[in-house]
Order: sequence, then structure tokens, then C-alpha cells
Amino acid sequence: MLVAAGYAVLRVNYRGSGNYGRAFHQIGAREWGGTLQDDLTDVTRWAIAQGIADPQRICIYGASYGGYAALMGAAKEPDLYRCAAGYVGVYNIEKMHRDDARAARWMRNWANEWLGERDGMAAISPTALAHRIKVPVFLAAGGKDVRAPVEHTEQMEKALKKAGVPVESLYFPHEGHGFYTEPHQREFYAKLLGFLSRHLGGATAK
Repeated sequence: MLVAAGYAVLRVNYRGSGNYGRAFHQIGAREWGGTLQDDLTDVTRWAIAQGIADPQRICIYGASYGGYAALMGAAKEPDLYRCAAGYVGVYNIEKMHRDDARAARWMRNWANEWLGERDGMAAISPTALAHRIKVPVFLAAGGKDVRAPVEHTEQMEKALKKAGVPVESLYFPHEGHGFYTEPHQREFYAKLLGFLSRHLGGATAK
């Protein structure tokens, strides 16, 4: 869809991704907002150096962890992107750590292993870094999402507005971790394409 709208699209298997062996997966532990984010920054700069990407027209977009990475990228590299879009993302990592730790022992172990100790989570939480974001943001979330509860998006939107960052949002109360009904998918993608078009210049939905 994004290619058809006129965009060059780069999807990255950053460290910590699966299917590349245990070592590649494990080096992602405790690197949310750190080297995992740096991988996205590095490949963006590579695309610019190769002449693939126009440095004045790059948006970072993702879903779930990718939604986190999109907002974290806009906060960590405020001059690299012209807009950011997060779909069913997690943005308050302290809240995520606390909720996961309460849910089950294995999730508490995962949170400690992959996120680290709860102290210091603000440094890797986009909700706490909204003041660093200088570009327009689009957010979308489902009210029944149990993996990335809608409160993450609501808190992110509130923080952006408080910081004076232009933000657009789309909520569907009965959708979960992703939008699955066709009317909701159409509305989401139409709004996403409209947002990207206004800031990058690609085609809108027909």
C-alpha cells in the first residue's frame, strides 16, 4: 500500500529479531530505546547516503513494538524524521513493566530480562520524552487491546498535546491489538495515507 502511494519503504530486522539465531536475538535484551533504536537510525542514515531516501521527507511508522520504535525514534532523533505514526503501540515502558510483572511470573521474568529494572524506565518511555518530539504524530489504538492497552496511546496523545506537538488520533473502542473489521481497516489506512501525504507528499486513499 505504501509503495503504491509512492513511498520507498524500508523494513528492518533490528537486533533482537527472531529467526536469525539465538545470539542475534539475545543481543536485543535490555536495549529498548538503545541499540535496537540505533539500528533503525543507522539504516535510515544508510538509505539517505545511498540516495534512496530524501532526508527532508522521511516518516517512521510501526505497530506494536514498531509503534514504540516510531515514537522513540522521533524523540531520540528529532531532526531525522518529518513525521511519526504509531499503531497499537506501547509508549509508557514503566507501565508496561509493571503490568507485565503483575500478570504472570513468566511475564515478570521477560520484563526484567528484556526491559531491565523498572528504575530508569522514563529514559526509554516516549510518554516521558514527548517534549523532544518536534514533528507531527499520528496515533491509532483499539479499546480492547490487551497486549498494548489503549491507555498507552491515550497517555502518549496527552503528553504530546501538553508539549505542543501536533497529534492526530484514531480509536476504535471494540478493536484489539490491530484493526480487523474491513470498515475500520479502510478508515485507518485512509487516515494514515492522508497523514503521510500532508507531510511527505504521497498519494491519498482513493
